[in-house]
Amino acid sequence: MNVLRTPDERFENLPGYEFGPHYVEIPGGEGTESLRVHYVDEGPPSGAETILLLHGEPSWCYLYRTMVGPLTGAGFRVIAPDLVGFGRSDKPAQRADYTYARHVEWMRAALFDELGLSGLTLVGQDWGGLVGLRLVAEHPDRFRRVVAANTGLPTGDMDMGEAFFAWQKFSQETPTLPVGRIVAGGCVSEVPPEVIAAYDAPFPDESYKEGARQFPVLVPSRPDDPAADANRRAWDVLRRFDKPFLCAFSDRDPITHGADRLFRDLVPGAAGQDHTTISGGGHFLQEDKGEDLAAAVIGFVRRNAVP
Repeated sequence: MNVLRTPDERFENLPGYEFGPHYVEIPGGEGTESLRVHYVDEGPPSGAETILLLHGEPSWCYLYRTMVGPLTGAGFRVIAPDLVGFGRSDKPAQRADYTYARHVEWMRAALFDELGLSGLTLVGQDWGGLVGLRLVAEHPDRFRRVVAANTGLPTGDMDMGEAFFAWQKFSQETPTLPVGRIVAGGCVSEVPPEVIAAYDAPFPDESYKEGARQFPVLVPSRPDDPAADANRRAWDVLRRFDKPFLCAFSDRDPITHGADRLFRDLVPGAAGQDHTTISGGGHFLQEDKGEDLAAAVIGFVRRNAVP
């Protein structure tokens, strides 16, 4: 496995992002001794509620920058990793290096084996939910609560919708994957050029984007997808998951619109929660309405405090 690492200077002077880098080394597999995973770690180091912020495709933890301050200000510790292939984390250079199962295992190794995290409140958006909800289902003892935001856990048994398949087709056919413009296009608000450039920062050229290229085709969109059975098993666990579960979807996301109903209907922990629809948010609601999402998370944790 050939692995690329984005030069540090690419991450200098990014607007609104002043967090120091932290790293863990995890097993890479396929002859690679290790992979370096980056994460943001802000707020009280111990004894506090820990909020795990998982980003999706094709963003990185920069997406959560406006939420870190309100969450730490509420007394919470914030952990925001970059998925392998994104942000400041290492980037395997071949598309075949990326599978759904590997993404779950890489995050499990980083968060549990290396950081030893537990008592977590997951906030998962896009692939942050696809990975994070698998971790919840496979390691429910590590989690206290879940916030699902513009995400899902597809098994290929339901139609993913025209908007998803249009995005999937574009991602595979465009000669250059314009990461920053993709994020901007998934927002309702106007994204400044310098912020678009910050989303492009992890990818000096197309060779660094193999993970971002591969993610759209890893979504289980047919019943015989390689990850479909694992996601069905995860749903079996979520149908019994009675810890607090909040849906905080936005009102203007064509990709995940309506997916919150499945969680509300099927997850026992979703019963009686103050689910919210965040107005004025697109797919990347953290970019459009980060402070609103942070407020929803803070209220949810406080309403569901551990006795």
